[in-house]
Amino acid sequence: MKLPTIKQLRYFIALEKHQHFGNAAKACFVSQSAFSVAIKELESQLGAQLVDRTNKSVTITRTGREIANHARLCLRDIEYLTEVAQNNQKPLTGRLNLGVIPTIAPFILPELLPNIRSKFPELKMYLREDTTRSCHDLLIDGELDLIMIALPYKLSNVEVLPLFKDRFSLACHKNSQLIDPDNYSLNDLPKESVLLLEDGHCLRDHALSACKIRNQDTVSRFAASSLLTLVSMVDSDIGITYLTEMAESSSLLQNTDIKTYPLDEKSYREIGFAWRKGSAREEEFQLLGETIKQMQAIDN
Repeated sequence: MKLPTIKQLRYFIALEKHQHFGNAAKACFVSQSAFSVAIKELESQLGAQLVDRTNKSVTITRTGREIANHARLCLRDIEYLTEVAQNNQKPLTGRLNLGVIPTIAPFILPELLPNIRSKFPELKMYLREDTTRSCHDLLIDGELDLIMIALPYKLSNVEVLPLFKDRFSLACHKNSQLIDPDNYSLNDLPKESVLLLEDGHCLRDHALSACKIRNQDTVSRFAASSLLTLVSMVDSDIGITYLTEMAESSSLLQNTDIKTYPLDEKSYREIGFAWRKGSAREEEFQLLGETIKQMQAIDN
């Protein structure tokens, strides 16, 4: 059985991205005629139509989209094999594309990355900050090797490694007129007094769940686009919110009149790694995870 070549897979990934033969060929630095021949040969070898062609447009078939996704993973693993050989099979060397969500990245990476670089000096870590859903999609597509996210979160086709707990605290203005933070009940919160991040940020769902907010009438219809905006509104006593330990211990609350109050032991989210099932780098990710666990244990 004749297998597709790396060149053919690269060409098809480019075509799926650009949706245009001429633009895709240009991106691959090859003539359009040679590019078209390579795509036709790939379809012939696979015995499947990957592209619907018309005079004005290109449409990737359903099978083609699936082939493109698998092709990205194949090329990513081939690149990794090359890096392993070049680095004498040392763990955590070469390139690693890491996705991190916005409610983790600015609070943990500034301290974490220097320690990782010190322990693994040959590791080249490229970072992508995005929402959990986008990070997961990029992981499955092969654009990312590993993601650091907050759990629980429903993910498919991945392996998950919990790293550490990030506990929630109540955050409000120190002279808040909305609640008495030392003596309040979730059932008695003023209407629309709880400020949260907008949909798409998993911290919103984790706060609702971990802090046991059942009455949706207490949640403001106005949602913040970032933690900085959220903190600014709480500092103006527009509402109260729930912040995690890593955000609380950062500079986020400096120069504000916000005070935090710890919640019970069950009010937390869990920070963890996720990678594609069957990844050739699973042992490396496990090693990196254990290293981070040890760093967190020392800090605590």
